[in-house]
Amino acid sequence: MNHLVAAPLLLPLLIGAWLVLGVDRPMAQLRALSLAGCLALTLITGVLLFQSITGPVQVYVLGNWSPPFGIVLVLDRLSAMMVFMTALLGFFSLVYAVHGTDLAGKNFHALFQFQLLGINGAFLTGDIFNLFVFFEIMLLASYGLMLHGGGGPRIRAGMHYALLNLVGSSIFLVGVGILYSLLGTLNMADLSVRIIQAPEDSAALIRAGGLVLFAVFALKAALLPVYFWLPAAYGSTSAPVAALFAVMTKVGVYVIFRVFFLIFGDHGGAGANLLAPWLLPAALFTLAAGAAGVLSARDLRRITACLVIVSVGTLLAVAGTFEQDTIAAAIVYLPHTTFMTGGMFLVADMIAQQRPDAGGKLVPDQPVQQQTLLGLLFMGTAVAIAGLPPLSGFFAKMMMLMHVQDSAGSVWIWTFILFSGFFGLIALGRAGSIIFWKTLPVKHADPIKDAGTQPDRLPVFGPVYVLPAAALLVISPLLVIFGQPMAQFADTVAAQLVEPVLYIEAVLGHERAALLFAQTGGL
Repeated sequence: MNHLVAAPLLLPLLIGAWLVLGVDRPMAQLRALSLAGCLALTLITGVLLFQSITGPVQVYVLGNWSPPFGIVLVLDRLSAMMVFMTALLGFFSLVYAVHGTDLAGKNFHALFQFQLLGINGAFLTGDIFNLFVFFEIMLLASYGLMLHGGGGPRIRAGMHYALLNLVGSSIFLVGVGILYSLLGTLNMADLSVRIIQAPEDSAALIRAGGLVLFAVFALKAALLPVYFWLPAAYGSTSAPVAALFAVMTKVGVYVIFRVFFLIFGDHGGAGANLLAPWLLPAALFTLAAGAAGVLSARDLRRITACLVIVSVGTLLAVAGTFEQDTIAAAIVYLPHTTFMTGGMFLVADMIAQQRPDAGGKLVPDQPVQQQTLLGLLFMGTAVAIAGLPPLSGFFAKMMMLMHVQDSAGSVWIWTFILFSGFFGLIALGRAGSIIFWKTLPVKHADPIKDAGTQPDRLPVFGPVYVLPAAALLVISPLLVIFGQPMAQFADTVAAQLVEPVLYIEAVLGHERAALLFAQTGGL
Protein backbone atom coordinates (compact mmCIF):
# COMPACT_ATOMS: atom_id res chain seq x y z
CA MET A 1 0.00 0.00 0.00
CA ASN A 2 1.49 3.32 -1.10
CA HIS A 3 1.33 5.74 1.85
CA LEU A 4 2.08 8.63 -0.49
CA VAL A 5 -1.57 8.47 -1.66
CA ALA A 6 -2.66 9.82 1.75
CA ALA A 7 -0.13 12.67 1.70
CA PRO A 8 -2.38 15.17 -0.17
CA LEU A 9 -4.73 14.92 2.83
CA LEU A 10 -2.30 14.55 5.73
CA LEU A 11 0.08 17.33 4.70
CA PRO A 12 -2.45 20.21 4.57
CA LEU A 13 -4.27 18.79 7.63
CA LEU A 14 -1.14 18.80 9.80
CA ILE A 15 0.14 22.14 8.52
CA GLY A 16 -3.30 23.73 8.90
CA ALA A 17 -3.55 22.48 12.50
CA TRP A 18 -0.09 23.83 13.33
CA LEU A 19 -0.97 27.19 11.76
CA VAL A 20 -4.10 27.43 13.92
CA LEU A 21 -2.11 26.74 17.07
CA GLY A 22 0.64 29.15 16.04
CA VAL A 23 -1.62 31.93 14.75
CA ASP A 24 0.11 34.52 16.98
CA ARG A 25 3.58 33.70 15.68
CA PRO A 26 5.31 36.18 13.34
CA MET A 27 3.71 36.32 9.91
CA ALA A 28 7.04 35.47 8.25
CA GLN A 29 7.03 32.06 9.98
CA LEU A 30 3.41 31.36 9.01
CA ARG A 31 4.09 32.30 5.41
CA ALA A 32 7.23 30.18 5.23
CA LEU A 33 5.47 27.09 6.57
CA SER A 34 2.40 27.54 4.37
CA LEU A 35 4.48 28.08 1.24
CA ALA A 36 6.74 25.13 2.06
CA GLY A 37 3.68 22.95 2.56
CA CYS A 38 2.17 23.97 -0.78
CA LEU A 39 5.48 23.42 -2.57
CA ALA A 40 5.84 19.98 -0.99
CA LEU A 41 2.25 19.18 -1.92
CA THR A 42 2.95 20.12 -5.53
CA LEU A 43 5.99 17.85 -5.67
CA ILE A 44 4.15 14.94 -4.01
CA THR A 45 1.13 15.20 -6.31
CA GLY A 46 3.49 15.41 -9.27
CA VAL A 47 5.00 12.08 -8.20
CA LEU A 48 1.51 10.62 -7.78
CA LEU A 49 0.55 11.82 -11.25
CA PHE A 50 3.62 10.11 -12.70
CA GLN A 51 2.76 6.91 -10.80
CA SER A 52 -0.80 6.98 -12.14
CA ILE A 53 0.49 7.26 -15.70
CA THR A 54 2.99 4.45 -15.40
CA GLY A 55 1.19 2.12 -12.99
CA PRO A 56 -2.20 0.69 -11.99
CA VAL A 57 -5.02 2.28 -10.03
CA GLN A 58 -3.86 2.64 -6.41
CA VAL A 59 -6.07 2.14 -3.35
CA TYR A 60 -5.21 3.30 0.15
CA VAL A 61 -7.24 1.55 2.87
CA LEU A 62 -7.40 3.62 6.07
CA GLY A 63 -7.10 1.57 9.25
CA ASN A 64 -6.64 -1.57 7.14
CA TRP A 65 -10.42 -2.08 7.07
CA SER A 66 -11.14 -3.87 3.82
CA PRO A 67 -13.59 -2.19 1.45
CA PRO A 68 -16.50 -1.78 1.20
CA PHE A 69 -16.55 -1.50 5.02
CA GLY A 70 -13.57 0.80 5.50
CA ILE A 71 -12.63 4.23 4.20
CA VAL A 72 -10.64 4.12 0.97
CA LEU A 73 -8.73 6.63 -1.09
CA VAL A 74 -8.45 5.84 -4.79
CA LEU A 75 -5.81 7.27 -7.10
CA ASP A 76 -6.44 6.80 -10.80
CA ARG A 77 -5.33 9.04 -13.64
CA LEU A 78 -8.22 11.52 -13.31
CA SER A 79 -7.94 11.98 -9.54
CA ALA A 80 -4.13 12.26 -9.81
CA MET A 81 -4.46 14.99 -12.44
CA MET A 82 -6.98 16.89 -10.32
CA VAL A 83 -4.92 16.88 -7.11
CA PHE A 84 -1.82 17.97 -9.06
CA MET A 85 -3.77 20.83 -10.67
CA THR A 86 -5.09 21.86 -7.25
CA ALA A 87 -1.63 21.84 -5.68
CA LEU A 88 -0.06 23.81 -8.52
CA LEU A 89 -2.82 26.42 -8.62
CA GLY A 90 -2.82 26.61 -4.82
CA PHE A 91 0.93 27.21 -4.71
CA PHE A 92 0.84 30.10 -7.20
CA SER A 93 -2.24 31.59 -5.52
CA LEU A 94 -0.46 31.50 -2.16
CA VAL A 95 2.68 33.09 -3.60
CA TYR A 96 0.45 35.97 -4.73
CA ALA A 97 -1.37 36.12 -1.38
CA VAL A 98 1.77 36.56 0.74
CA HIS A 99 2.30 40.02 -0.76
CA GLY A 100 -0.40 41.45 1.48
CA THR A 101 -3.70 39.63 1.07
CA ASP A 102 -2.96 37.37 4.04
CA LEU A 103 -2.60 40.40 6.34
CA ALA A 104 -6.29 41.35 6.09
CA GLY A 105 -7.26 38.99 8.92
CA LYS A 106 -6.17 36.06 11.05
CA ASN A 107 -5.99 32.38 10.05
CA PHE A 108 -5.73 32.97 6.30
CA HIS A 109 -2.98 30.39 5.92
CA ALA A 110 -4.73 27.79 8.07
CA LEU A 111 -7.96 28.21 6.10
CA PHE A 112 -6.00 27.95 2.86
CA GLN A 113 -4.52 24.62 3.94
CA PHE A 114 -7.91 23.27 5.04
CA GLN A 115 -9.34 24.33 1.70
CA LEU A 116 -6.69 22.24 -0.04
CA LEU A 117 -7.50 19.34 2.31
CA GLY A 118 -11.20 19.45 1.38
CA ILE A 119 -10.59 19.72 -2.35
CA ASN A 120 -8.00 16.92 -2.42
CA GLY A 121 -10.21 14.71 -0.29
CA ALA A 122 -13.12 15.15 -2.69
CA PHE A 123 -10.89 14.07 -5.57
CA LEU A 124 -9.40 11.04 -3.81
CA THR A 125 -12.25 9.57 -1.79
CA GLY A 126 -13.84 6.33 -2.93
CA ASP A 127 -16.89 6.69 -0.71
CA ILE A 128 -19.96 8.92 -1.19
CA PHE A 129 -20.42 9.69 2.51
CA ASN A 130 -16.79 10.74 2.83
CA LEU A 131 -17.33 12.83 -0.28
CA PHE A 132 -19.96 14.66 1.80
CA VAL A 133 -17.44 15.06 4.65
CA PHE A 134 -14.78 16.53 2.38
CA PHE A 135 -17.37 18.80 0.76
CA GLU A 136 -18.12 20.20 4.21
CA ILE A 137 -14.43 20.72 5.02
CA MET A 138 -13.97 22.46 1.69
CA LEU A 139 -17.05 24.64 2.17
CA LEU A 140 -16.29 25.62 5.77
CA ALA A 141 -12.81 26.74 4.77
CA SER A 142 -14.15 28.55 1.71
CA TYR A 143 -16.60 30.54 3.88
CA GLY A 144 -13.71 31.93 5.89
CA LEU A 145 -11.53 32.57 2.85
CA MET A 146 -14.35 34.30 0.99
CA LEU A 147 -15.01 36.69 3.89
CA HIS A 148 -11.31 37.29 4.59
CA GLY A 149 -10.79 41.04 4.76
CA GLY A 150 -14.47 41.85 5.29
CA GLY A 151 -16.53 44.45 3.46
CA GLY A 152 -20.19 44.67 2.53
CA PRO A 153 -20.05 42.97 -0.90
CA ARG A 154 -18.07 40.03 0.48
CA ILE A 155 -20.39 39.54 3.42
CA ARG A 156 -23.50 39.63 1.22
CA ALA A 157 -22.00 37.23 -1.33
CA GLY A 158 -20.72 35.00 1.46
CA MET A 159 -24.16 34.80 3.08
CA HIS A 160 -25.80 33.76 -0.19
CA TYR A 161 -23.02 31.25 -0.83
CA ALA A 162 -23.27 29.79 2.69
CA LEU A 163 -27.07 29.50 2.68
CA LEU A 164 -27.20 27.83 -0.73
CA ASN A 165 -24.52 25.35 0.18
CA LEU A 166 -26.12 24.53 3.53
CA VAL A 167 -29.30 23.67 1.65
CA GLY A 168 -27.22 21.65 -0.80
CA SER A 169 -25.57 19.74 2.05
CA SER A 170 -28.97 18.85 3.49
CA ILE A 171 -30.17 17.60 0.12
CA PHE A 172 -26.93 15.64 -0.28
CA LEU A 173 -27.73 13.68 2.89
CA VAL A 174 -31.18 12.88 1.51
CA GLY A 175 -29.65 11.39 -1.64
CA VAL A 176 -27.07 9.47 0.38
CA GLY A 177 -29.81 8.10 2.64
CA ILE A 178 -31.91 6.91 -0.30
CA LEU A 179 -29.02 5.02 -1.90
CA TYR A 180 -27.85 3.49 1.38
CA SER A 181 -31.34 2.32 2.32
CA LEU A 182 -31.75 0.58 -1.05
CA LEU A 183 -28.25 -0.73 -1.75
CA GLY A 184 -26.70 -1.09 1.71
CA THR A 185 -23.37 0.56 0.86
CA LEU A 186 -21.85 3.94 0.06
CA ASN A 187 -18.53 2.74 -1.35
CA MET A 188 -18.66 3.91 -4.97
CA ALA A 189 -17.08 0.78 -6.44
CA ASP A 190 -19.42 -1.42 -4.41
CA LEU A 191 -22.42 0.69 -5.45
CA SER A 192 -21.54 0.11 -9.10
CA VAL A 193 -21.83 -3.65 -8.53
CA ARG A 194 -24.84 -3.68 -6.21
CA ILE A 195 -26.91 -1.42 -8.44
CA ILE A 196 -26.83 -4.18 -11.07
CA GLN A 197 -28.32 -6.60 -8.56
CA ALA A 198 -31.03 -4.21 -7.35
CA PRO A 199 -34.63 -5.45 -7.85
CA GLU A 200 -36.81 -3.79 -10.46
CA ASP A 201 -39.26 -2.41 -7.89
CA SER A 202 -36.51 -0.19 -6.43
CA ALA A 203 -35.52 1.32 -9.80
CA ALA A 204 -37.61 4.47 -9.39
CA LEU A 205 -36.17 5.26 -5.95
CA ILE A 206 -32.62 4.56 -7.11
CA ARG A 207 -33.03 6.96 -9.99
CA ALA A 208 -34.60 9.53 -7.66
CA GLY A 209 -31.62 9.23 -5.29
CA GLY A 210 -29.22 9.63 -8.20
CA LEU A 211 -31.01 12.75 -9.43
CA VAL A 212 -30.95 14.24 -5.92
CA LEU A 213 -27.18 13.78 -5.89
CA PHE A 214 -26.95 15.32 -9.35
CA ALA A 215 -28.79 18.42 -8.09
CA VAL A 216 -26.17 18.82 -5.34
CA PHE A 217 -23.25 18.28 -7.69
CA ALA A 218 -24.80 20.75 -10.13
CA LEU A 219 -24.82 23.34 -7.33
CA LYS A 220 -21.13 22.72 -6.64
CA ALA A 221 -20.31 22.94 -10.35
CA ALA A 222 -22.52 26.05 -10.84
CA LEU A 223 -24.84 24.54 -13.43
CA LEU A 224 -28.03 26.37 -14.39
CA PRO A 225 -30.34 27.04 -12.57
CA VAL A 226 -28.17 26.88 -9.41
CA TYR A 227 -25.23 28.98 -10.64
CA PHE A 228 -26.38 32.41 -9.42
CA TRP A 229 -24.14 32.38 -6.36
CA LEU A 230 -20.90 32.22 -8.34
CA PRO A 231 -20.46 35.66 -10.02
CA ALA A 232 -20.92 37.58 -6.77
CA ALA A 233 -18.90 35.13 -4.69
CA TYR A 234 -15.92 34.91 -7.05
CA GLY A 235 -16.17 38.54 -8.11
CA SER A 236 -16.06 40.02 -4.61
CA THR A 237 -13.54 37.87 -2.72
CA SER A 238 -9.78 38.49 -2.77
CA ALA A 239 -7.85 37.65 -5.93
CA PRO A 240 -5.76 34.68 -4.68
CA VAL A 241 -8.87 33.11 -3.14
CA ALA A 242 -10.82 33.56 -6.38
CA ALA A 243 -7.89 32.03 -8.28
CA LEU A 244 -7.95 28.95 -6.03
CA PHE A 245 -11.73 28.81 -6.37
CA ALA A 246 -11.26 28.37 -10.12
CA VAL A 247 -10.62 24.69 -9.34
CA MET A 248 -13.47 24.42 -6.83
CA THR A 249 -16.23 24.36 -9.46
CA LYS A 250 -14.24 21.60 -11.14
CA VAL A 251 -14.84 19.53 -8.01
CA GLY A 252 -18.51 19.44 -9.04
CA VAL A 253 -17.55 18.54 -12.60
CA TYR A 254 -15.20 15.80 -11.37
CA VAL A 255 -17.82 14.28 -9.09
CA ILE A 256 -20.39 14.25 -11.89
CA PHE A 257 -17.84 12.39 -14.02
CA ARG A 258 -16.88 10.00 -11.23
CA VAL A 259 -20.28 9.11 -9.76
CA PHE A 260 -22.36 9.00 -12.89
CA PHE A 261 -19.91 7.08 -15.05
CA LEU A 262 -18.95 4.68 -12.27
CA ILE A 263 -22.41 4.00 -10.80
CA PHE A 264 -25.03 5.23 -13.25
CA GLY A 265 -23.29 4.51 -16.56
CA ASP A 266 -24.20 2.00 -19.28
CA HIS A 267 -23.75 -0.85 -16.79
CA GLY A 268 -25.84 0.83 -14.07
CA GLY A 269 -28.77 -1.57 -14.01
CA ALA A 270 -31.79 0.22 -12.53
CA GLY A 271 -29.95 3.56 -12.77
CA ALA A 272 -28.34 3.08 -16.19
CA ASN A 273 -27.70 6.25 -18.20
CA LEU A 274 -29.43 8.35 -15.56
CA LEU A 275 -28.07 11.68 -16.81
CA ALA A 276 -28.51 11.06 -20.53
CA PRO A 277 -31.68 13.21 -20.82
CA TRP A 278 -30.45 15.94 -18.43
CA LEU A 279 -26.75 16.71 -18.67
CA LEU A 280 -26.46 18.12 -22.19
CA PRO A 281 -29.48 20.51 -21.97
CA ALA A 282 -28.42 21.74 -18.51
CA ALA A 283 -24.86 22.31 -19.73
CA LEU A 284 -25.97 24.20 -22.85
CA PHE A 285 -28.26 26.48 -20.87
CA THR A 286 -25.42 27.09 -18.41
CA LEU A 287 -23.12 27.91 -21.30
CA ALA A 288 -25.63 30.41 -22.67
CA ALA A 289 -26.20 32.01 -19.26
CA GLY A 290 -22.47 32.30 -18.63
CA ALA A 291 -21.88 33.87 -22.04
CA ALA A 292 -24.66 36.40 -21.40
CA GLY A 293 -23.08 37.21 -18.03
CA VAL A 294 -19.67 37.72 -19.66
CA LEU A 295 -21.16 40.12 -22.19
CA SER A 296 -23.16 42.11 -19.65
CA ALA A 297 -20.57 42.35 -16.84
CA ARG A 298 -19.03 45.75 -16.20
CA ASP A 299 -16.18 44.62 -13.98
CA LEU A 300 -13.14 42.59 -15.01
CA ARG A 301 -13.44 40.27 -12.00
CA ARG A 302 -17.13 39.64 -12.79
CA ILE A 303 -16.22 38.84 -16.40
CA THR A 304 -13.70 36.28 -15.18
CA ALA A 305 -16.25 34.77 -12.77
CA CYS A 306 -18.73 34.37 -15.63
CA LEU A 307 -15.98 32.79 -17.73
CA VAL A 308 -15.73 30.12 -15.03
CA ILE A 309 -19.43 29.38 -15.62
CA VAL A 310 -18.79 29.21 -19.37
CA SER A 311 -15.99 26.70 -18.79
CA VAL A 312 -18.25 24.47 -16.68
CA GLY A 313 -20.95 24.57 -19.34
CA THR A 314 -18.43 23.75 -22.05
CA LEU A 315 -16.95 20.80 -20.16
CA LEU A 316 -20.29 19.22 -19.33
CA ALA A 317 -21.84 19.90 -22.73
CA VAL A 318 -19.03 17.98 -24.42
CA ALA A 319 -19.10 15.23 -21.78
CA GLY A 320 -22.90 15.10 -22.18
CA THR A 321 -22.44 13.14 -25.39
CA PHE A 322 -21.15 10.25 -23.19
CA GLU A 323 -18.59 9.20 -25.81
CA GLN A 324 -15.03 8.32 -24.89
CA ASP A 325 -13.42 10.57 -27.52
CA THR A 326 -15.44 13.62 -26.50
CA ILE A 327 -14.73 13.03 -22.82
CA ALA A 328 -11.02 12.85 -23.66
CA ALA A 329 -11.31 16.23 -25.41
CA ALA A 330 -13.01 17.69 -22.32
CA ILE A 331 -10.13 16.37 -20.17
CA VAL A 332 -7.67 18.25 -22.40
CA TYR A 333 -9.71 21.44 -21.95
CA LEU A 334 -10.00 21.04 -18.16
CA PRO A 335 -6.48 22.12 -17.04
CA HIS A 336 -6.39 24.88 -19.63
CA THR A 337 -9.53 26.60 -18.42
CA THR A 338 -8.71 26.12 -14.72
CA PHE A 339 -5.27 27.69 -14.92
CA MET A 340 -6.24 30.49 -17.30
CA THR A 341 -9.26 31.69 -15.32
CA GLY A 342 -7.19 31.45 -12.13
CA GLY A 343 -4.49 33.56 -13.76
CA MET A 344 -7.00 36.12 -15.00
CA PHE A 345 -8.23 36.73 -11.44
CA LEU A 346 -4.65 37.64 -10.48
CA VAL A 347 -4.14 39.86 -13.54
CA ALA A 348 -7.46 41.62 -12.89
CA ASP A 349 -6.39 42.36 -9.32
CA MET A 350 -3.06 43.86 -10.39
CA ILE A 351 -4.82 46.04 -12.94
CA ALA A 352 -7.36 47.20 -10.33
CA GLN A 353 -4.58 48.18 -7.91
CA GLN A 354 -3.05 50.49 -10.51
CA ARG A 355 -6.35 52.22 -11.40
CA PRO A 356 -6.84 54.69 -8.53
CA ASP A 357 -10.49 55.59 -9.14
CA ALA A 358 -12.12 52.84 -11.21
CA GLY A 359 -10.34 49.75 -9.89
CA GLY A 360 -11.62 46.78 -11.87
CA LYS A 361 -14.72 48.56 -13.18
CA LEU A 362 -14.84 49.03 -16.94
CA VAL A 363 -14.94 52.80 -16.99
CA PRO A 364 -12.17 55.18 -18.14
CA ASP A 365 -9.50 55.98 -15.58
CA GLN A 366 -5.89 57.06 -15.49
CA PRO A 367 -3.52 54.70 -17.32
CA VAL A 368 -2.08 51.83 -15.31
CA GLN A 369 1.46 52.46 -14.22
CA GLN A 370 2.97 49.33 -15.82
CA GLN A 371 1.05 49.32 -19.08
CA THR A 372 3.44 47.10 -21.04
CA LEU A 373 3.76 44.42 -18.37
CA LEU A 374 0.09 44.26 -17.39
CA GLY A 375 -1.02 44.70 -20.99
CA LEU A 376 0.98 41.67 -22.10
CA LEU A 377 -0.27 39.56 -19.21
CA PHE A 378 -3.86 40.58 -19.89
CA MET A 379 -3.59 40.04 -23.64
CA GLY A 380 -1.95 36.63 -23.31
CA THR A 381 -4.46 35.36 -20.76
CA ALA A 382 -7.40 36.80 -22.72
CA VAL A 383 -6.22 35.17 -25.95
CA ALA A 384 -5.91 31.84 -24.17
CA ILE A 385 -9.34 32.06 -22.53
CA ALA A 386 -11.08 33.23 -25.71
CA GLY A 387 -9.69 30.23 -27.59
CA LEU A 388 -7.56 32.04 -30.15
CA PRO A 389 -4.42 30.54 -31.70
CA PRO A 390 -1.64 29.81 -30.94
CA LEU A 391 -2.44 29.09 -27.28
CA SER A 392 -4.01 26.04 -25.69
CA GLY A 393 -7.59 27.30 -25.69
CA PHE A 394 -7.76 27.14 -29.47
CA PHE A 395 -6.48 23.58 -29.74
CA ALA A 396 -8.60 22.31 -26.83
CA LYS A 397 -11.77 23.80 -28.30
CA MET A 398 -10.95 22.53 -31.78
CA MET A 399 -10.42 19.05 -30.36
CA MET A 400 -13.78 19.18 -28.58
CA LEU A 401 -15.65 20.46 -31.63
CA MET A 402 -14.11 17.88 -33.94
CA HIS A 403 -14.95 15.00 -31.61
CA VAL A 404 -18.59 15.98 -31.05
CA GLN A 405 -19.46 16.40 -34.71
CA ASP A 406 -20.86 12.86 -35.01
CA SER A 407 -23.07 13.13 -31.91
CA ALA A 408 -26.81 13.83 -32.02
CA GLY A 409 -26.46 17.26 -30.37
CA SER A 410 -23.45 18.40 -32.38
CA VAL A 411 -25.22 21.38 -33.99
CA TRP A 412 -26.22 22.76 -30.60
CA ILE A 413 -22.81 22.13 -29.05
CA TRP A 414 -21.00 23.82 -31.93
CA THR A 415 -23.36 26.79 -31.84
CA PHE A 416 -23.17 27.38 -28.10
CA ILE A 417 -19.40 26.90 -27.82
CA LEU A 418 -18.62 29.16 -30.79
CA PHE A 419 -21.00 31.90 -29.69
CA SER A 420 -19.78 31.79 -26.09
CA GLY A 421 -16.20 32.11 -27.34
CA PHE A 422 -17.21 35.03 -29.55
CA PHE A 423 -18.97 36.77 -26.64
CA GLY A 424 -15.94 36.18 -24.43
CA LEU A 425 -13.68 37.70 -27.07
CA ILE A 426 -15.93 40.77 -27.34
CA ALA A 427 -16.09 41.23 -23.57
CA LEU A 428 -12.35 40.82 -23.03
CA GLY A 429 -11.55 43.04 -26.03
CA ARG A 430 -13.86 45.74 -24.68
CA ALA A 431 -12.27 45.45 -21.22
CA GLY A 432 -8.77 45.75 -22.67
CA SER A 433 -9.65 48.78 -24.78
CA ILE A 434 -11.20 50.62 -21.83
CA ILE A 435 -8.38 49.79 -19.41
CA PHE A 436 -5.39 50.36 -21.67
CA TRP A 437 -6.59 52.73 -24.41
CA LYS A 438 -9.55 54.82 -23.27
CA THR A 439 -7.64 56.44 -20.44
CA LEU A 440 -8.05 59.80 -18.75
CA PRO A 441 -5.28 62.38 -18.41
CA VAL A 442 -2.88 61.73 -15.56
CA LYS A 443 -3.71 63.78 -12.48
CA HIS A 444 -0.77 65.83 -11.26
CA ALA A 445 -0.37 66.75 -7.63
CA ASP A 446 -1.32 70.31 -6.63
CA PRO A 447 1.44 71.52 -4.25
CA ILE A 448 -0.88 74.06 -2.59
CA LYS A 449 -4.00 71.89 -2.33
CA ASP A 450 -2.10 68.80 -1.26
CA ALA A 451 0.18 70.57 1.19
CA GLY A 452 0.54 68.67 4.44
CA THR A 453 -0.96 65.48 3.04
CA GLN A 454 0.70 62.31 1.88
CA PRO A 455 -0.64 61.43 -1.60
CA ASP A 456 -1.61 57.82 -2.22
CA ARG A 457 1.05 56.02 -4.22
CA LEU A 458 0.02 53.34 -6.66
CA PRO A 459 1.91 50.05 -6.29
CA VAL A 460 4.65 49.06 -8.69
CA PHE A 461 4.87 45.29 -9.05
CA GLY A 462 8.19 43.53 -8.95
CA PRO A 463 9.07 40.20 -10.60
CA VAL A 464 8.05 38.07 -7.59
CA TYR A 465 4.63 39.73 -7.41
CA VAL A 466 4.01 39.15 -11.12
CA LEU A 467 5.43 35.61 -11.07
CA PRO A 468 2.19 33.70 -10.21
CA ALA A 469 0.12 35.22 -13.02
CA ALA A 470 2.99 34.88 -15.50
CA ALA A 471 3.63 31.27 -14.48
CA LEU A 472 -0.03 30.33 -14.93
CA LEU A 473 -0.02 31.97 -18.36
CA VAL A 474 3.11 30.00 -19.36
CA ILE A 475 1.16 26.78 -18.76
CA SER A 476 -0.93 27.54 -21.86
CA PRO A 477 1.90 27.29 -24.43
CA LEU A 478 3.28 24.31 -22.52
CA LEU A 479 -0.04 22.52 -23.04
CA VAL A 480 0.40 23.19 -26.77
CA ILE A 481 4.03 22.05 -26.87
CA PHE A 482 3.16 18.84 -25.03
CA GLY A 483 -0.19 18.51 -26.75
CA GLN A 484 0.39 14.99 -28.07
CA PRO A 485 1.30 13.44 -24.69
CA MET A 486 -1.56 15.37 -23.11
CA ALA A 487 -4.03 14.00 -25.66
CA GLN A 488 -2.77 10.46 -25.09
CA PHE A 489 -3.08 10.91 -21.35
CA ALA A 490 -6.63 12.25 -21.77
CA ASP A 491 -7.54 9.18 -23.86
CA THR A 492 -6.46 6.88 -21.04
CA VAL A 493 -8.34 8.98 -18.47
CA ALA A 494 -11.52 8.79 -20.56
CA ALA A 495 -11.08 5.04 -21.00
CA GLN A 496 -10.84 4.58 -17.22
CA LEU A 497 -14.00 6.64 -16.77
CA VAL A 498 -16.25 4.93 -19.29
CA GLU A 499 -14.88 1.44 -18.53
CA PRO A 500 -14.67 1.40 -14.71
CA VAL A 501 -13.73 -2.28 -14.30
CA LEU A 502 -10.11 -1.40 -13.44
CA TYR A 503 -11.32 0.99 -10.74
CA ILE A 504 -13.71 -1.62 -9.28
CA GLU A 505 -11.10 -4.37 -9.44
CA ALA A 506 -8.55 -2.19 -7.64
CA VAL A 507 -11.00 -1.39 -4.82
CA LEU A 508 -12.99 -4.62 -4.42
CA GLY A 509 -10.79 -7.25 -5.99
CA HIS A 510 -10.99 -9.37 -9.11
CA GLU A 511 -14.05 -11.39 -8.10
CA ARG A 512 -16.40 -8.39 -7.76
CA ALA A 513 -15.13 -6.95 -11.03
CA ALA A 514 -15.73 -10.34 -12.67
CA LEU A 515 -19.30 -10.18 -11.38
CA LEU A 516 -19.75 -6.87 -13.17
CA PHE A 517 -18.41 -8.44 -16.34
CA ALA A 518 -20.67 -11.46 -16.01
CA GLN A 519 -23.86 -9.49 -15.42
CA THR A 520 -23.27 -6.90 -18.14
CA GLY A 521 -21.67 -9.11 -20.76
CA GLY A 522 -18.46 -7.10 -20.54
CA LEU A 523 -17.87 -3.39 -20.97
